[in-house]
Amino acid sequence: MGRLGITEILVILAVVLLLFGGKKIPELMKGLGSGIKEFKNAAKDDQPADKKETKEETKE
Repeated sequence: MGRLGITEILVILAVVLLLFGGKKIPELMKGLGSGIKEFKNAAKDDQPADKKETKEETKE
């Protein structure tokens, strides 16, 4: 399976536009963006907790 070219991307975008319509696409992208942002924030919050635990273990 090869990489997606310009033609394939345009066809996919045209199909999405036909399925969802012009008014729904900004709402979908906003929801997708906020979901990705929340996921990144959750991932950031988990990392410092792991680092704190390892620092506490090394102090003991």
